[in-house]
Amino acid sequence: MKNLFLASFGLLVGTSAFAQHTHMPGMNMQMPAAKPKPAAPKPKPISTRPAPAPRPKPAAADTTRAKAAPAMPGMDMPGMNMPAPAAEPAPAAWPAHDMPGMSMGSSGNTAMPGMAADSSDMMMEMRNSFSKNLPMTRQGSGTSWHPDSSPMYMQMAQAKGWDMMLMYSVFLRYTSQNFNHSALRGDANFRANSYVMGMANHLVGERGLFSIQAMVSADPVTVGGAGYPLLFQTGESWKGEKLHDNQHPHDLVSALALGYTYAASQDVDLTGYLGYPGEPAIGPPVFMHRPSAANLPAAPLGHHWQDATHIQFGVATVGVRYRNAKLEGSLFTGREPNENRYSFDRPRFDSYSARLSVNPSDNLALQVSAAHLKSPEELEPNDNVDRTTASVMHNANVGKESILSSTFVWGMNRHSGIGEETTYSHSFLLESNLQARQFNLFTRLETLQLNYDELLLPAATDHDAHANRQVAAFTLGASKYIAKTKAGWLDLGLTGTLNTYNTENAALLTAYGRNPLSFEVYLRFIAPRMSMHMGHGGMKHGGMPGMKM
Repeated sequence: MKNLFLASFGLLVGTSAFAQHTHMPGMNMQMPAAKPKPAAPKPKPISTRPAPAPRPKPAAADTTRAKAAPAMPGMDMPGMNMPAPAAEPAPAAWPAHDMPGMSMGSSGNTAMPGMAADSSDMMMEMRNSFSKNLPMTRQGSGTSWHPDSSPMYMQMAQAKGWDMMLMYSVFLRYTSQNFNHSALRGDANFRANSYVMGMANHLVGERGLFSIQAMVSADPVTVGGAGYPLLFQTGESWKGEKLHDNQHPHDLVSALALGYTYAASQDVDLTGYLGYPGEPAIGPPVFMHRPSAANLPAAPLGHHWQDATHIQFGVATVGVRYRNAKLEGSLFTGREPNENRYSFDRPRFDSYSARLSVNPSDNLALQVSAAHLKSPEELEPNDNVDRTTASVMHNANVGKESILSSTFVWGMNRHSGIGEETTYSHSFLLESNLQARQFNLFTRLETLQLNYDELLLPAATDHDAHANRQVAAFTLGASKYIAKTKAGWLDLGLTGTLNTYNTENAALLTAYGRNPLSFEVYLRFIAPRMSMHMGHGGMKHGGMPGMKM
């Protein structure tokens, strides 16, 4: 890989030198005076090199300097003497990856502001896993889209025609939930949530692109079956009881997927995707892969309204892209993973979804989606969910080497089933993450509708148990990098969360107290952030304001 990086850097330097032709050593571009008198030719110095072949009316060659650069066809500029600078070894040819307009530079001065300039390795030209005509930076979780200007935390390599990418993140964390009401709901402990995800793709003929994805998590061991404490969190189960005030762990094998894309033209892609487990076409990129949430150690409270279907055992998706819009449809297993986080659950393919994604600019990614999930919860087999989501992801350049990534998500669940009352509930999320060279500042604001049944709170009637109760969470956090190496970056972080609700609700007040407060302290180890320039054919990619291409 080192030779490949050096060859790429040599090619980049050579190209930059040619582009800055007005400052090329040895270039003398003096315009001749009007009707100049022909100057006597200079005497040819003695040289051990063979004399060049005679040309019509040549200027005398100065063989004591480097050979002149060959003239461009059709270019004749009197008075121009343009010898090349001292020759350097030519870099090895870079393998063509058919990514029009994609230029990725080293971690030096060419780095994009907001993409840390001290990334340890130079960025290679890497393909998007689902289109050879789109920038790799657009790729989100599953088949979803990020903005093209998104920062990427990953390791990269190329070998025998394969583009390979590796992402990883580990949070070693201490959390104390509802610490101002220690006798009420809430918990405090050490946990470590993590994932490692690998992706690879290879061209197939002139138009095909084959890709594979795999993700594993140590959560079953380092988090445990009950998950980690998170006040007002709901979804899934443990030991035959609904989980509440805890975020469930992810499965050991969280993704294992194949994809194939046929490029009908530069503007049109046809894609097929199979996952076991995989992520169907519903919702935005899952929270742990969003730049706006990269520094937040906990899942959103609205996870099961917005992006919880990222581990479904049995997913088949087809999609068509036209320029910067993509329409997808999925057939998948609606049941969420069971309590055995080490197993592969039975595929059912009993649910379906559709998603429209649009990237109107480098800095924006929009999506709207809807899905029917049959019997998602194991403890409520008769309950079906119709989920609708919409999201906006945005990046903004802030200062020389900082980028602000933000995401807004709305999610709605419609519950229905045999003998069940139809209910609706909504969730809203706004999160932002300022990723600077030495520190990160981040926030998450949420509000959602929960009910007593989800929180396992007593209710006088069934109607009262399923009535919506508005809950909100306001989280602020910061982290400071304490080490940066080629293997990864290490930062120390702190978050604080305030939960609010209508305190006239006696059941919530009795269970949680007034204005519950929580905090977390963590060490995070993550893959280095890559420096890059990005673009693709058919669009002007000036990037964000202040970005040098």
